[in-house]
Amino acid sequence: MRKTLVSAIAFALAGLSTLAGAADAQQAPTQLPRTVRPSHYDVSVVPHADKLAFDGKVAISIDVLEPTATITLNAIDMTFANVKLAPAKGKGAFGAPKVSIDAENQTATFTFDKPLPAGAYRLSMDYTGKIGTQANGLFAIDYDTKASGKKRALYTQFENSDARRFIPSWDEPNYKATFTLDATVPSQDMAVSNMPAASKKDVGNGLVKWTFNQSPKMSTYLVFFGAGEFDRITTKSEGVEIGVITQKGLTSQAQFTLDSGSAVLKEYNDYFGVPYPLPKLDNIASPGQSQFFAAMENWGAIYTFEYALLLDPSISTQADKQEVFNTAAHEMAHQWFGDLVTMRWWDDLWLNEGFASWLASRTTERLHPEWHTNLDAVDTREGAMSRDAIATTHPVVQHVETVEQASQAFDAITYAKGESVIRMLEAYVGPDAWRKGVQAYIKAHAYGNTVSDDLWKEIEAAAGKPVTQIAHDFTLQPGIPLVKVESVSCANGSTTLTLSQGEFTRDRPDKKPLAWHVPVIAKTVGGAAASTLLDGKGTLTVAGCGPVIVNAGQTGYYRTLYAPAQTKQLQAAFAKLEPIDQLGVMGDTWAEGMVGLQPTSDVLDLIKAAPLDATPQLWDEIATDLSSLDAYYEGDAKRQAAFRKYAISRLSPKLDQIGWEAKQGEEAPVAILRSHLIGTLGFLGDAKVVAEARDRYTKNTMPPELRKVILGVVATNADSATWDKLHEQAKAEKTPLVKDRLYGMLSAARDEALAKRALDLSLTDEPGATNSAALIRGVSRLHPELAFDFAVAHKDQVDKFVDSTSTARYYPAIATSALDLKMIDKVQAFATKYIAEGSRRDAETTVANIRYRVMVRDQRLPAVDAWLKKNG
Repeated sequence: MRKTLVSAIAFALAGLSTLAGAADAQQAPTQLPRTVRPSHYDVSVVPHADKLAFDGKVAISIDVLEPTATITLNAIDMTFANVKLAPAKGKGAFGAPKVSIDAENQTATFTFDKPLPAGAYRLSMDYTGKIGTQANGLFAIDYDTKASGKKRALYTQFENSDARRFIPSWDEPNYKATFTLDATVPSQDMAVSNMPAASKKDVGNGLVKWTFNQSPKMSTYLVFFGAGEFDRITTKSEGVEIGVITQKGLTSQAQFTLDSGSAVLKEYNDYFGVPYPLPKLDNIASPGQSQFFAAMENWGAIYTFEYALLLDPSISTQADKQEVFNTAAHEMAHQWFGDLVTMRWWDDLWLNEGFASWLASRTTERLHPEWHTNLDAVDTREGAMSRDAIATTHPVVQHVETVEQASQAFDAITYAKGESVIRMLEAYVGPDAWRKGVQAYIKAHAYGNTVSDDLWKEIEAAAGKPVTQIAHDFTLQPGIPLVKVESVSCANGSTTLTLSQGEFTRDRPDKKPLAWHVPVIAKTVGGAAASTLLDGKGTLTVAGCGPVIVNAGQTGYYRTLYAPAQTKQLQAAFAKLEPIDQLGVMGDTWAEGMVGLQPTSDVLDLIKAAPLDATPQLWDEIATDLSSLDAYYEGDAKRQAAFRKYAISRLSPKLDQIGWEAKQGEEAPVAILRSHLIGTLGFLGDAKVVAEARDRYTKNTMPPELRKVILGVVATNADSATWDKLHEQAKAEKTPLVKDRLYGMLSAARDEALAKRALDLSLTDEPGATNSAALIRGVSRLHPELAFDFAVAHKDQVDKFVDSTSTARYYPAIATSALDLKMIDKVQAFATKYIAEGSRRDAETTVANIRYRVMVRDQRLPAVDAWLKKNG
């Protein structure tokens, strides 16, 4: 296990924040001594892919800031030879240093006979390293091809702290430097890095040396190297060469990404007011998968798994197309927000991820309005709030001390809450002022590092109104404001609302609420919006009389609690609400009903009130809510059957309306809804849908848009013979993107005996090194206890399927869907035995979620039963 990396010399400095004194505020946290800084790396590598090892040489230009006899940098799993230090200018050299390795702290220290005077030096060394089989450091992906058998390609993944597996380096975001890289690879391979190749030279023995141009100043985690039998397609946009690199023969599946990259680059150059600064921008498609990420924003060389980059005509869907665009837009946003300007330390990771998520969503809406993705904002907010409502939540700006803690920071708070808070603040100051502030921030900090307050300073200056207090409230403290509508009164054609503030929580009903300055927008149905900044209590007057929507437009990050009479008015007027407000009201009603702030059955009243012709996204939400309720009935067959009868009766008419076949000219959300309804009804055991899916599977009459969902329905309801057939298809498939999906289907079976077979399969070499962890996670959705017990019993083998910084997240997640309090003891016992004390947040979150699920089952389902009896 990785434990704390903080060296004794730096531990006291690691927690510094902008709340410290002015001088200290400029000091970046570090887990290395502050006596030496790098400015440039010359890196030379020779991978030996067959041996899963590589040889390296590095010469690092360093500045010794004060006399020291030691130089400490980050390194993992390396051996060193020929370590030399020489002045940057002039002659002379120091004696070979003593090399000591600290495996726990992931450092190598070079100790010299006498202190080095302050000045500029070149530190050079030869070293060896390991090539892994999971996505961290330099790693290998093995994959099938239709034409030429199995192949192996090499890629790197360094975020958050794995550049130290490839280069002995100061592997922290604040230690920016420039890089040159050369790599000697087999002649049939293409090598790829952040910058264009400067030269290719045949060096004999079937090898070619690729030398790349010098990079801009950047953080180590953004360095990229890849090599394999690749193809590349390119286009030009804004003077930049845009490329997509795939395994041989698949560039036709990359055209949409290439075209999207060209359009997004133009959009971002305009939005940021700073042109993309590199000469090229590649997106590298890789077979395989990770349990924890889909893509990585390496500057000029974005790494993306094929399923999130390519569109395979045999299996890809409209939802896949939208996800491909959004992923590319997210990673390209990082080229400015993360790469050009980088957070100072992992505490401010959200400056990278929240902003990139927000800008990707904005850009998807702008460039593809026909997809109606503006409505996805509510789903993003709900994802954040489901994490933010429990005791184990954390602030958006969070304290990080260790590599494991940094890995755990990549969660719904960082991404989805970060995105939602930005959306709220942009709505508060106005999009023009927000953009002006962002442009000033980028220009002021280009090639540097920042903290969140650097952004708020520029936004506030551009907006001419206070923003920092609101931003601090929502980023420096955890949790969700609860805006209560205490009273509503209408007079002279206007409605006055009396509002008060509390805190929404799932698991602490007696918690003393925190306080926020909350931007509130409200309106009557069909009326004009009005706004206020709520601090504790306040009033707001809106035009018109009638039902009132608080958080109109759903830009606010808070929950709204209405009095029962107001709730009934909204139910009656539900069909007249704007689609985004229908989704927002549904989300609040669900969440508040589950914790007992209002009747649990209120969400069923809204589902009943939803018209058949409502927006597809509302029906998506209805299907999600009904399948979520169904999950709480697991283990109680009689009550579950009664609930399923109602759920099927509500969803079937919508599927009948849109049909199984796509219609000419139908909108994108309809195609996505069709798949969702088929999948949900198949999961609920709807005999009609299951029979149709089986028939289409048997006859192989599955349109590409429905292939995955039909296979999913068949796999969930599979018997042994069907599972065997699916297994044979997975083994025979030669396209990695499709093969991975087929193996995933084997984990979906409701039958416990088949689930056990999927678990046993995961320990073999057959599924592929990056699929086994996903198989176990797949089984856990319907069989959490079975999957968790299996994973723990085979931990030594399962550890090989998960990247080493993420085991503290992976194992607890397997238990998340449990409905048995006994699982809590198992998760806690695992955490105590295997997870460092400061890195147990994911385990504690799983425990909190199990308690919440059991509470809902025991305390809320009786109200659902009563509603069904009355309305069923």
